[in-house]
Amino acid sequence: MSHLKLGEPYFLSNAERRHANLAAIDNAAFSRYHVKTVLIAGAGFFTDAYDIFTINLCALMIGLIYSAGGTLTTGQTLGLKVATPVGSLFGMLIFGWLADVVGRKKMYGIELIFMLVATFGQTVAGQSRGANIFGVLVVWRFIMGIGIGGDYPLSSVITSELAATRFRGRMMSAVFAMQGFGNLVAGLVALIVTVSFKRHILHAETDDSVDHMWRIVIGMGMIPAAVALYYRMSIPETPRFTMDVERDIDQAERDAEFVKDGKFERLEDRKINRLDVKKASRRDFVAYFSRKDNLKVLFGCAWSWFALDFAFYGLGLNPAIILTAIGFGASSNHSNQGIYNSIFNMAVGNIILSLAGLIPGYWLSFLFIDRIGRKPIQLMGFGFLGVIFLIMGFGYNSIVASNHHIAFAFLYALANLFQNFGPNTTTFIIPGEVFPTRYRATAHGISAASGKLGAVLAQVMFTLLLGQADGEDVENKQVKTMYSAFPSAHSSLVILGFIMLTGIGSTMLLPETKGRTLEDLANEQEETDVYLEEASRSRQPALNHPKAGSAFDAEGHCFARPNTLSVHFASPDSIPGRDY
Repeated sequence: MSHLKLGEPYFLSNAERRHANLAAIDNAAFSRYHVKTVLIAGAGFFTDAYDIFTINLCALMIGLIYSAGGTLTTGQTLGLKVATPVGSLFGMLIFGWLADVVGRKKMYGIELIFMLVATFGQTVAGQSRGANIFGVLVVWRFIMGIGIGGDYPLSSVITSELAATRFRGRMMSAVFAMQGFGNLVAGLVALIVTVSFKRHILHAETDDSVDHMWRIVIGMGMIPAAVALYYRMSIPETPRFTMDVERDIDQAERDAEFVKDGKFERLEDRKINRLDVKKASRRDFVAYFSRKDNLKVLFGCAWSWFALDFAFYGLGLNPAIILTAIGFGASSNHSNQGIYNSIFNMAVGNIILSLAGLIPGYWLSFLFIDRIGRKPIQLMGFGFLGVIFLIMGFGYNSIVASNHHIAFAFLYALANLFQNFGPNTTTFIIPGEVFPTRYRATAHGISAASGKLGAVLAQVMFTLLLGQADGEDVENKQVKTMYSAFPSAHSSLVILGFIMLTGIGSTMLLPETKGRTLEDLANEQEETDVYLEEASRSRQPALNHPKAGSAFDAEGHCFARPNTLSVHFASPDSIPGRDY
């Protein structure tokens, strides 16, 4: 290796440029552009939670207007509540795959368009002789679910690929924590709308007032979706995708500028300088996940998410049960005043439940995710949730006999706390970290879809287990059943508790991702550049090694710019990107 003189142009290979680029991203100082990324991705999750949660608040209103007897039947309730997670399952798989094929940026925002269109469709849905409003709403909520599902892999991988290693967990958990605020704001909007229509409900035509109310509550979800859509156009493609999938090193260096100064440039009309990296293909996908170490990680992510959602949704604790326990249940009075009280109580009660365990759990994860790691938090969460379920199961008869309904409310809040300060957050984060760039979104989509499959199966099975017949009051039926002669309730809770505990076993299959780069976690041996090997053997310093974003030409030449720092490396171990 020839000795270089200070000031001479230094020729970097594409591999060196890739390593330097990755090092610049992984070691970047926290900046307002990291905050911008979190807010842009988080706005989508805020909208997701708002859109999902509002149906719990609006189902009562819709039933009052459009269902015979003023209450939803089993089929109507199941259709409205299951349509969205079924759509999400498909959205997670489809958008995850497309994000790895055509790019994160090209798909980012399309999922919000699905949500915007579907939300608007719900607000103008009507009843006619040829169309049942429940069928129309189910179709629109399925389409909305596709968009919601697509947001999971997209937001996860974009955030992880733009984050520095030392605070990647906090960035991803902050994005996911926006769901808590979405739930809270849904309750607040429902409360404000209810109070605003109080006079109309009590002294005018109740049907017209309530029909306007649920449409306003659902329609307000278009506002955060539209804002998020606008700002998602302002972020670049992730440099990792540009390098490892598009194999365009020149563009990747421009994209990486975003994490430093928020600016990026799109190169046009040029010959692309291709990186020599592994290409995504069906054969390569099968080969990668045929390796035992990689397959067990995918299984660990998928089963952890499935166990969490199946057991938690399978618990069947409809919020109406808890709201009744804390004094905010539906009124049995069907007068105008009773209708107002029922809607008001549901809104206030759900605000209380959000503040009691949901939001604190999210932000406890944010505080500790990069301190104690993802794996300990997930193990702790599964452990506590399993124990809580088993207590509810084995102590079921005692709780019912003593009529201590408030005990279920306390356990519900505690379960919400350890769900979010536990596997609900970590099952979102880990799949966005442990797979190679070319399959990261696809694998995240598979993991997330496994969870949604568990949620759908649990909701359907639980409804059938209750044996509800069409025309019955679903909410009150669940309350009565859970606290009366439902002989299999305690057995079901015990079984679900053990299913939750299986998450401990699947978590043990996963690596700890705290403090490790995405390339290290991908479990692939990357080829070492000849320069790095020579530098290691010769122990020669490198002069004027450029930082990511230095001036490169299309041939891979780097020339020092004014004010460019000359870096002298004491040993080859200090070369940027050497750990890759």
